[in-house]
Amino acid sequence: MDPDSIRTGTRVPHGGETDRDLLDFSANTNPRTPDGVGDAYAAALEESRRYPDDDYPDYRAAAAAFVGCDPARVIPTPGGLAAIRLAMEAALEPGDEALVPYPSFGEYAREVELQGAEPRFVHYDDLFELGPTTLEACALAVVCTPNNPTGDAVDPDALEAFAARCADADTTLLVDEAFLGFTDRPSAAEFERENVVVARSLTKLFGLPGLRAGFAVAAGERRDALVTARRAWSLGTPAARVGAHCLRREEFVRDTRARVATERERMRDALAERFDVHESDAPYLLCDVGDRDVATVIDDARAAGVAIRDATTFRALDSHVRVAVKDREANDRLLAALGVRDREDADRGSE
Repeated sequence: MDPDSIRTGTRVPHGGETDRDLLDFSANTNPRTPDGVGDAYAAALEESRRYPDDDYPDYRAAAAAFVGCDPARVIPTPGGLAAIRLAMEAALEPGDEALVPYPSFGEYAREVELQGAEPRFVHYDDLFELGPTTLEACALAVVCTPNNPTGDAVDPDALEAFAARCADADTTLLVDEAFLGFTDRPSAAEFERENVVVARSLTKLFGLPGLRAGFAVAAGERRDALVTARRAWSLGTPAARVGAHCLRREEFVRDTRARVATERERMRDALAERFDVHESDAPYLLCDVGDRDVATVIDDARAAGVAIRDATTFRALDSHVRVAVKDREANDRLLAALGVRDREDADRGSE
């Protein structure tokens, strides 16, 4: 990282509520965890008296099976953000430019800047329309799918075509798939392109954000560079063992995807009575509150016991909040806190 950029850098605001008395809809994590997590963690705790195997063979095998790639291409990291930083450290030098989508995850620009590089902001809808001259001028391009906070997932064919254009321009493509596990779309890990790095997070899909488990996927010389740059023992034994256990819980993943899809549609219909709600493929919904004061909407929800995300901290969003999609009981509490009713409940009330 670039020392001057570190000295002048700032932190990025995120969701996540520290008040345990509030129902947290500001962070997009699964409210459920797979069966057996506690046992897997307890067994790993005793093994933590020794250093982990730095090759992490079981974890890499589980991760590779989950995204559909060779285990040799998996690079374990302590969370998805660590995979993003690792990819940027390997791709960027001071003075480089990087294509950063907006509105999107704020850490992309911060991580680019920490490397002494310059983010070139492009609306996420326009990213795939960029010509070769722009791509050739940038050492790195970032795609988030589904995009955070809007929830749009990228068409796999369009993403593969963009990856090919980036390769022609000698541009590294970083694909952040932190929330892709909530969908049935294939991972960009299947492309096997040397210019593509995929970043994955386990902790959102499996409801364990404090565990800090993730991985990167890369091929060829890029994979070799990330393996060399990765810190030794970068994943603790509990994270590796619990992570591998979770990645193999296929029924849990199927059930989560079905629940999120059903509840997201129900919530979107209810919230649309009061807000302009963005279509989403993710476990969250972006809501434009219009001429209402965002701070008041957030404060009113907190007064009702629910924390929601202030989305005005995302670039180019000035009247938005973001809410997670959880289970039905919790979602009903959110709807009530925001002053809307589920359509089914409204219909019953009018009988």
